Amino acid sequence: MQSANTVFLVRPAHFGFNLETAASNYFQQAIADLDAATVQALAFTEFDAMVGSLRAKGVEVVVFEDTPEPAKPDAVFPNNWLTLHPDGRVLLYPMCAPNRRPERRPDILEALRQQFSISEVIDLSAHEQEGRYLEGTGSIIFDHEHRIAYACLSPRTDAGLFAEVAAQLHYRPVTFHAHDTHGLEIYHTNVMLSIGSGFAVVCLESIVNAAERAVIVASFSLTGHEIVDISLAQVTQFAGNMLALQPAEGTAILAMSQSAFDALTPTQRSTLSKYCELLPLPIPTIETIGGGSVRCMLAEVFLPPVR
Repeated sequence: MQSANTVFLVRPAHFGFNLETAASNYFQQAIADLDAATVQALAFTEFDAMVGSLRAKGVEVVVFEDTPEPAKPDAVFPNNWLTLHPDGRVLLYPMCAPNRRPERRPDILEALRQQFSISEVIDLSAHEQEGRYLEGTGSIIFDHEHRIAYACLSPRTDAGLFAEVAAQLHYRPVTFHAHDTHGLEIYHTNVMLSIGSGFAVVCLESIVNAAERAVIVASFSLTGHEIVDISLAQVTQFAGNMLALQPAEGTAILAMSQSAFDALTPTQRSTLSKYCELLPLPIPTIETIGGGSVRCMLAEVFLPPVR
């Protein structure tokens, strides 16, 4: 199954601009006229409204509260530190910024065990000491239906580790390079690629190597995905950072920020609407200051339920 019906989110206790990640995340922008208390209050408002909107559409949403210490400015983006798989395996990932590593919380795993069956925890975090990183579904975009994993290589996405994870999960790895309008490496795959059942939103313009671009197009052609090609300008509005979800009952939804929705053309919206109901979620403070958007906030739960 490509899309999860359950996700978990982390309500941030100290959301703010993360200096440690800013060197490789060019989407982050400080908002000078907002103090820390205002930023936190806005983040809470946006977070709670997003949770409410997802639940109203029938998505099962589990919310964990961030721990106040140590302060974790990016705790709202849990998709980078773990993935939860249908066979009961949990993978914990090595993250680039030292102040993000405390986001990996054993108490969250223990809480998940109360609802879901976890057969094995594979902890890859020791690779941080080698300077090798792979940041969950920020780095990896899974085509679960066809068992293919895609990754654009960057300082946060190590080619060797990606190949190891793909082999462990029995997915075929596909790597490429993606660059922004300034020629800089795009830090995470999930800002320029999203895969749903039957469609792929991808910024082909960012894959400047023609051979790599041809491989991506051919792969989606073979799997029957309709390509929705977005521009680099749309990527800067997080139009690639979206996630298809399948509620237990009813229509599939495509969760994205309001900014991403507004950036899509009428033709792109029409194409995507053939597959999912588009769900725009306003999170301007979180995506501007955090440099990540709706997809980054959602950790998919594919684990089997406890019986």
